[in-house]
Amino acid sequence: MTGMATQNTATAQAPYIGATTDELARKSSGDQVAGMLTQKALFRRRGEIVLYPDRLVLSAWNDAGDLTFRRTDIRSVETRFTEHYGRFVGGLLGACKPLVIDTAPVGEIYLLVNRKEIMETTDDKKWEKLIKAWLAEQG
Repeated sequence: MTGMATQNTATAQAPYIGATTDELARKSSGDQVAGMLTQKALFRRRGEIVLYPDRLVLSAWNDAGDLTFRRTDIRSVETRFTEHYGRFVGGLLGACKPLVIDTAPVGEIYLLVNRKEIMETTDDKKWEKLIKAWLAEQG
């Protein structure tokens, strides 16, 4: 009985803005310039990232609703700049390296978790550690 209740209790939750690799790759140079002013120009998806004992959920990912991952769905997770989202767009100090999650169902997704627009900070490193620890657990 206790196990059932804990599966529905979130261990961590925060707001995110996100995009897929394909979405970022299709952005125009105008979008990239707009992205230097506000990351919301590049990251059109918004919701909550929620970590449960048995799943990772990105709420409101698309019109169909939430995107839910089990441990076996996630191939890798790291914070890094890429060819689709580089240091120039992400902040000169490297404070906004996106959280890049490579998944079997939808490929790579880029997230900025709990992003502070003015300060150009995120909780992406914290979430990378949380997700990696979760992946390492027996489930």
